[in-house]
Amino acid sequence: MYRVFLVEDDQVIAQAVKARLEAWDMQVQCASDFQDVLGQFVRFRPHLVLMDVKLPYFSGYHWCAQIRACSGAPVVFLSSASDNMNILMALSMGGDDFIAKPFDLDVLVAKVQATLRRAYDLGRTRPLLEHRGAVLDLGEATLSYQGKTVSLTKNDLRILQTLLERKGQVISRAQLMEKLWNTDCFIDDNTLTVSVARLRRKLEEMGLEDFILTRKGLGYMAP
Repeated sequence: MYRVFLVEDDQVIAQAVKARLEAWDMQVQCASDFQDVLGQFVRFRPHLVLMDVKLPYFSGYHWCAQIRACSGAPVVFLSSASDNMNILMALSMGGDDFIAKPFDLDVLVAKVQATLRRAYDLGRTRPLLEHRGAVLDLGEATLSYQGKTVSLTKNDLRILQTLLERKGQVISRAQLMEKLWNTDCFIDDNTLTVSVARLRRKLEEMGLEDFILTRKGLGYMAP
């Protein structure tokens, strides 16, 4: 079953589109927090995004750029502003298609199905974790934040994955070392300290201050 993330602040339109897509056996989640569209995208891991252009706080173009920095999932724009300039803007920002409002729901379903077929004949979306606007791509071993992407070592990836999967919780040093041990990469206590310090420097260079906190005598956490 394909997952579709619908970013539309007009609830009448959103519910009509949701109902029609669900009738075609798609799982649809409507955006509920228009200040955290990227976070909802990462948590839902949709196969496709339907994105209105005019939204509260930030435009659909802004969120498309944020999504495109960490994912190849197709984005289809919805807008009543269907002049050539807006269509060109939508496509240049990474959009895959543009549907003008008002639209026929059957035409929308057909366009969504066609876009899904083109995008997923050869593969699926990659596993992602998001925290404070940063997106960890587990498949590519990269971290993206505000248009910047950095490659991660195996230890970087495993440390970040462990912390982000349990963000807000303190992970003991023993738990982190066990995580690395279980993946055939033994490190001692001092090496863990060095690895975390090196990872922190990478994060700070990207603008991610205090992304990993030390809880003295307890361990580390992603606050």
